[in-house]
Amino acid sequence: MQMKRRWMQWSTSILMTLFLIQIIVVHSINEKEEEEVDNENMSLELVHRHDSRVIGDVDQLEAIKGSIQRDYFRRQRMNQIKGINQNHRRKDIETQQFQMPMHSGRDYALGEYFVGVKIGSPGQSFWLVADTGSEFTWFNCKPRGKHLGNGGGHKHKHKGESKSKTKTKTKTTTARRKRGASNNPCYGVFCPHRSNTFQQVTCSSHKCKVELSNLFSLSYCPNPSDPCLFDISYADGSSAKGFFGTDTVTVALTNGKKGKLHNLTIGCTQTMLNGVTFNENTGGILGLGYAKDSFVDKASLQYGAKLSYCLVDHLSHQNVSSYLTFGTPKVKLLSEIRKTELFLYSPFYGVHVLGISVGDQMLKIPHQVWDFNAEGGMIIDSGTTLAGLVLEAYDPVFEALKKSLTNVKRLDIGVLDFCFDSEGFNERTVPRLVFHFAGGARFEPPIKSYIIDVEPKVKCIGIVPINGTGASVIGNIMQQDFLWEFDLAKNTVGFASSTCN
Repeated sequence: MQMKRRWMQWSTSILMTLFLIQIIVVHSINEKEEEEVDNENMSLELVHRHDSRVIGDVDQLEAIKGSIQRDYFRRQRMNQIKGINQNHRRKDIETQQFQMPMHSGRDYALGEYFVGVKIGSPGQSFWLVADTGSEFTWFNCKPRGKHLGNGGGHKHKHKGESKSKTKTKTKTTTARRKRGASNNPCYGVFCPHRSNTFQQVTCSSHKCKVELSNLFSLSYCPNPSDPCLFDISYADGSSAKGFFGTDTVTVALTNGKKGKLHNLTIGCTQTMLNGVTFNENTGGILGLGYAKDSFVDKASLQYGAKLSYCLVDHLSHQNVSSYLTFGTPKVKLLSEIRKTELFLYSPFYGVHVLGISVGDQMLKIPHQVWDFNAEGGMIIDSGTTLAGLVLEAYDPVFEALKKSLTNVKRLDIGVLDFCFDSEGFNERTVPRLVFHFAGGARFEPPIKSYIIDVEPKVKCIGIVPINGTGASVIGNIMQQDFLWEFDLAKNTVGFASSTCN
């Protein structure tokens, strides 16, 4: 059991860095440029990574395995970020608003949600992972002239390359030609030289030396006018390298018009090693975590200090939509919205947990597990797939849920601690899991959010253990079918069950 747990811890943290969210945003922006307008929501469509517009088919069990691996590395990345910043109260502005439509992507790929955005002037369109656990927005780039590193994923055939790799690339090229992309060198990547509003951040600037130091800007500066470089290294050995710039992001408003976020700090990534894998349809990360000069900072100043999203069931088909909104969300709620205190554990969104109950029985979990000042706490993260609990919380929750599953046929499929044959399984035999937040708010996810499907006729307890100290995480499967509202002006988190449309 100990060996298995160590494997699970290793495999769980692998899941955490590369699952940068699972939340994608697809927003429908018209090709024709329009004037910015006031008094509207900003709304982005969220699309699950499995969506056919993002990536091809993948086996469901393999998807879960990949999620666990990415969550594990994501967790290690979170532990690298130190300090709690509680000085980010925003002015409550709600005159202009936008929203982004959201979808689940069960029909294809891995596990994140994506958002379709336009960057630059004129806008260049591609998909980004929507990630509340990161404040950094970056894209695959193809700048004109000298490249950094190996060129941002544009690998060229070398001597000795296997035939299988060549065949794979031929298939990819064929698919791109079918979409009319073969003659577009900027398809799936950002070309800053084609944007009239792109400004390079120089290595000699204060922005590079001081403001971007927390985003791994480098001190390397042979010439004052050279670009400010970054090298983000993760605990698993993966990395992303490139240079910083600023540019305009075009967003869809609720009246069908367009709004713009100007001078957003972005990263232009040219090299990725052993890390986040993208294809020609997926181009980077939309950082939805809070920090100065981040996407959320810019959007909240212009469209209101409320960020909300509603994640449809992760197994929903792609024709089911929901939205990520800056401003007042407009979705159907199935219960009264409950609110609790928001901890800005920058860039993360934390909540104060008082305890967890299973079947109306409060579990014995040490108080320090939920104390941010004691290196604990709980984070709500759209970029993590499965809920993760430190061992002091995981063990009692796991044992309480396992007791209700004595009449099932247990299976060892090498993914999670407890999996079983779901044929004849009655969901009503499972006790309800409840997170008790400060102020009396109770979060009671549906049973399908913690007894999850991993492949046909196989279910598992969809919670993973976390070794050592650190914050536990409510991942996006646990968040599904709920509206989540982060009010940065009032420092509250609100949530309510919802149809998400």
